[in-house]
Amino acid sequence: MSGMSGVSVSCAVVIAAFNEEDTVGGVVRVARAFTPEVIVVSDGSVDGTAGAAREAGAEVVDLAVNVGKGGALHAGLRAARADVVILLDADLTGLSAAHLETLCDPVRRGELDMSIGVFEGGGFVTDWGNKLTPHLSGQRACRREWLLAVPDLAAERWPEPAITRHLKATGARWAYVELPNVAQVVKEKKRGFWGGAKARTKMYVSLLTYRARRRG
Repeated sequence: MSGMSGVSVSCAVVIAAFNEEDTVGGVVRVARAFTPEVIVVSDGSVDGTAGAAREAGAEVVDLAVNVGKGGALHAGLRAARADVVILLDADLTGLSAAHLETLCDPVRRGELDMSIGVFEGGGFVTDWGNKLTPHLSGQRACRREWLLAVPDLAAERWPEPAITRHLKATGARWAYVELPNVAQVVKEKKRGFWGGAKARTKMYVSLLTYRARRRG
């Protein structure tokens, strides 16, 4: 992989996962078709997430306790060696290596500092949610060192607002890119209706109160 300067630019995939044994292996296999450096951070999972990720070919960082997505991503970024990293959720369906190329290429070529993937045609629920709040997408590509410099990254259970704030503060160049036919397994399907609804509510409370918490 070469950037605009002709210097080789490596790319890794980092996946934060909490109790995603049913889907993480499929995401890893797609990622391995794109790059050999695939890191899964099992964020205090109590199921077979770590084993499924290893079996699919990922390097696994197995956290003893659940620290939240921000802390898990930070651990994965520290373990990665590539110049550019693609961040992926562990519960994606319909993903292909071509989607990862779409995410990585603009950053690798130096055209963008970050690309943010949005779903298109993967299903009504995930398409609608992703388009309503595209800035909260977990599918991104960026230079690893830039992401490691995001203030509060490791402290945030849901780090997307912290990343957005850093994009604005640094004047970074970013754009949305479409990921056709990609979707996520919704929380209600994974945890049951009430368990999924509770998890979704906690997630949005954390995301929407980011500014107030950081001002305090």
